[in-house]
Amino acid sequence: MAQYDHLPPGVLPFMVSREAAAALVGVSTSKFDEMVGDGRMPEPRKADARVLWDTDELRAACRLLPRRSGKAHDGGNSWDRVLA
Repeated sequence: MAQYDHLPPGVLPFMVSREAAAALVGVSTSKFDEMVGDGRMPEPRKADARVLWDTDELRAACRLLPRRSGKAHDGGNSWDRVLA
């Protein structure tokens, strides 16, 4: 992520590009687009012409993804609490 080289080591930017967001989540940009489209990942924000993702929102969305067993992290369906 060369565009963030000016930040101190270990400091993550608050907002990142689509490519960086996909890399943070650990998926390709096409998979990331799919996940944004179906609501598993947050929609981007706009800063003039720039489209950026909030890293805190990405982290929160990742925590809502089901475990490999199909269960949410607490054994329940976390989306029920979010949508309630």
